[in-house]
Amino acid sequence: MHFTTLASGSSGNAILVGEDKRHLLVDCGISGKSLLHNLSQLNILDSEIEGIVVTHEHVDHIRGVGVLARKLKIPIYATTGLWEVMNPLLGKLAENQRMVVRESFVCAGLDVLLYPTSHDSRESYGLKVSRPKRKDKGKMAVGIATDSGMITEEMHRHLKGCDAFVVEANYDDQMLKKGSYPAYLKKRIRGQYGHLENKQLAEGLAVWMTENTQRIVLAHLSEENNTPEIALTTVKRILRDSNRSRVLMDVQVQVHVAPRHSPHELIRLKE
Repeated sequence: MHFTTLASGSSGNAILVGEDKRHLLVDCGISGKSLLHNLSQLNILDSEIEGIVVTHEHVDHIRGVGVLARKLKIPIYATTGLWEVMNPLLGKLAENQRMVVRESFVCAGLDVLLYPTSHDSRESYGLKVSRPKRKDKGKMAVGIATDSGMITEEMHRHLKGCDAFVVEANYDDQMLKKGSYPAYLKKRIRGQYGHLENKQLAEGLAVWMTENTQRIVLAHLSEENNTPEIALTTVKRILRDSNRSRVLMDVQVQVHVAPRHSPHELIRLKE
């Protein structure tokens, strides 16, 4: 099983998860052309993409969804509430491309579970994408949470024990406090329907990590209120200070930061 980010941040988000030659996309908040270019940099063929799962309707997550679905003739998976707000935004689609889903479904041979996050959108979801257990391979899971103003009970329930994480480390509190954003926007970002601060995320990860955890990718960093260096340093420090995660950090877990405009290298999980 493997995964990566194709773009990450307020300018656009897209995540790839797959196994062998079968892949699904989580969001497409960049242009279809840019996404296909980023896929080509990873030597992934257009024909290997089997569907797009939408987490919420903000433009930095759906900008290229309609265009890409039409070009690749693939389905879009979203809840009823998201379809209600997305229908006017995605353009013309064939009926069999509008896949209405609830909590769980299968795409590209992988089990996808949706759970609610806390964000200022019509609906907002995180994902747990799992490979079912097979005769020659054990079960694996990638936990995804890129837009939430707080760590929710659902996040604790579904993310604990994942083999890898793509999770939001949006801002550093001191940078936000001293930054140029107006007061109302700072309040929105800090609020329970905004985004996760580096320390908040690290405290969540310290609970979710278990002996099978291999990789963590910090995603959706603010361009103005965070830096890759601060996010990485803060998260690693808190994880190493935690009794639960200290040994894992020293022995096996690697932490990465998702690039803003380019794809991260493909991360292959060890069996």
